[in-house]
Order: sequence, then C-alpha cells, then structure tokens
Amino acid sequence: MIGLKQKQTRLHSETVEISHYDEVALVLQGGGALGAYQAGVYEGLHEAGIRPTWLAGISIGALNAAIIAGSSESNRVESLREFWETICSLPVDWSATEALPGHMPFAFDMRPALNNAAAMRALLVGQNGFFKPRFPPPFLSVFSGDTATSFYDTSPLRETLERLVDFDRLNSGETRVSVAAVNVRSGNLVYFDTAERQLRPEHFMASGALPPGFPAVEIDGEYYWDGGMVSNTPLSRVLNSEPRRDTLTFQVDLWSAKGRLPYDLMDVASRQKDIQYSSRTRAITNHALQMQKMRKALQRLMAEVPEEARNHPEIKTIADLTWERACNIVHLIYQSKAFEGHSKDYEFGPEAMREHWQSGLEDIRRTLEDPRSLKRPDPDQGIVTHDIHREKHS
Repeated sequence: MIGLKQKQTRLHSETVEISHYDEVALVLQGGGALGAYQAGVYEGLHEAGIRPTWLAGISIGALNAAIIAGSSESNRVESLREFWETICSLPVDWSATEALPGHMPFAFDMRPALNNAAAMRALLVGQNGFFKPRFPPPFLSVFSGDTATSFYDTSPLRETLERLVDFDRLNSGETRVSVAAVNVRSGNLVYFDTAERQLRPEHFMASGALPPGFPAVEIDGEYYWDGGMVSNTPLSRVLNSEPRRDTLTFQVDLWSAKGRLPYDLMDVASRQKDIQYSSRTRAITNHALQMQKMRKALQRLMAEVPEEARNHPEIKTIADLTWERACNIVHLIYQSKAFEGHSKDYEFGPEAMREHWQSGLEDIRRTLEDPRSLKRPDPDQGIVTHDIHREKHS
C-alpha cells in the first residue's frame, strides 16, 4: 500500500481514524484569486498528517500543485503562503486602501469597495510576481504573436515558479502531478503528467493561460491555453486512471454549481461564471457508479464461464475489467461571500486572499472532524461522495 497508513490523527481534541488507501489524490480546480481557498484546505490536510500521493490541477489549481509538489514536506505550507502573499501584495501607491477600514469613524462594510479596488488594480497594473500589462496594448501592437494576442505578460509568473518550486523534487516521483491544458490548434484537452514526462514551468503556465488575458504557451512546438476552457476539474483523470486503485480523493472546487436566481446584470455575470466553471461532479460520479455496476454484472457472468475457457485471451481481457476498487471523494466547494461579485476570481487583494485561505482551512477541519469523511466505502458502494462541510453550514 502507498498513501495513507493506518494511524490516529488528532484534530481539535478529536481523534480521527484514517483507513488504508492505495492512492490519496488532491484535485484542484481553476478559479484565479479564489485559489487561496485551496491553500487553506491543504494547510488543514497537512496539519492532520495527510500527505497526498497525487496532485491534479487546472489553472490556479495547477500552480498550487506545483508549489506543493516542488517543496519539501516541512515547507509546503510556508511555500504556499509565500506564493500567495507575493501575488497578492500591494503596490506602494495602493497600500493605503487596505488600512482605510480601520480608520473609518463609523461602522461601514468596506469589503465590497476593497474587492472592487483589488479587481481594478489587477486589470490596470497587474499582480506582483504573476502578470503585468502589455504596452502598447494588443490592439495597438504592430507585431504578431504574444504582444498582439494577449493583454498581459506572464513572464513574472515564470520567475516566481522558478524561485519557489524545486522542479527536480517535483519530478522525482515522490508525488505524482497531473495538470491540464488545451491545445490551441486541435481544441483537445491534454494532460501533462509526471508519470509520463518531466514537467517544467511552462506546463503549469500553460494550464493557467486563460485568453485573451494571458498568451498561449509553447511546448514542443504546440501552443496551449487554460485547461478550464474545456474542463475545469481533473477529477476524471484520477477516477479513470489505470491500474485501478483504492483512492481517497479530496476535490477542492472554487465555483459552486448551485446558487440563487440573479437579481441584476452584475449578478448574472457572477452566476454565469459559477455555472460555466463549476465541476460536473455528479455526472462524473454517476458514470463511475454505472461502470461499477457493469463490473459486478461481468463478475456474475464470469462465474458462469467454464474453467477451461478462462485462459482464452478475450475472456482474460473481460476478467480484467471486473477488477473493482473503492473510491471516496471528499468534496469541498468554496462558498462565495455575499459581498463578492463577478470579479471575485481576479480580486487579488491581501485581505480577500486571507479570507479565502481561512475559509478553506475551516472547511477541511470541519470535514475531518466527521468520522464519515475518511471511511473506506463498503464493497457494495464502490464509490461515495461527501459534502460534509456544506452540511455543517446548513
């Protein structure tokens, strides 16, 4: 067995038993500035002694995966914090806006205004260690290529990744890493996986190259955009992996498919993003359950096959398909705050970042306190999904 060992983990004076799994996967969705929520979730897993053996990410989830896998075990949380403090740091000219609420002479919620200011700042001046505006802008460029096809230069992100990520460690096999991007020419979703190749900064940058903001990234003569354009969660990559293993999957989403009816055009824009980028977890798990039923039917059929026929190559192929596995999906979804709007994915203010981080930390702690969360599914179930943190909120 690899992954989690049978042990006791102490959480807030509670003791949680962790069962045996062959694989422990952390699946990280795309969502820009909301990705700090994933960092908080990882901190909670880390403090509970849970060490993922497989990190799968798209867009900002891919960047978080790079920081985690490319850091020593003892420094992973600190590296994540340095990454997020870097890309959410304020230019000197804007730093006074964060201190303003504490100097207001009356009670007034400044968070919507601060978030809007953070979004405007990102659009106008970019984000430290992440991206910067092009000058002249692309519609005035006399050249082709990146300068004519994107509004921002992402070379600062490469420098940040090269500074914070040990790519030798990331590619060592200690932790499997899978990140997705879209081939611009074919439109196909492509996975870059350390089980198949060495990953470098460009693979992670490609996964987060959302047009027209960011330029396509060239890898081996092909150009790639953000994987979230086709699928914003790599859950299928984990569930469909071969050989099939008993897997505990922590799926951390930044967009909720469920939500209220919009009340104005700005709310429509926000709701549109939620629906467009949310994971289709139910459809994916329903497919996995159907496959589980098929395997059980094949098992019953194989029991009727005469012993002398079981060595036939075709029969052996069918027998291989009957191999079952247990899969527990612990699903965490960021719950938007009432004051957050359609720009929440590019509101990179330090205060918003810390709120997202804290939400992730609280949600995973709440989840791990429930004894159901890590329990291995019964053989008849095969696959189970838990949304425990949302149950506790309701």
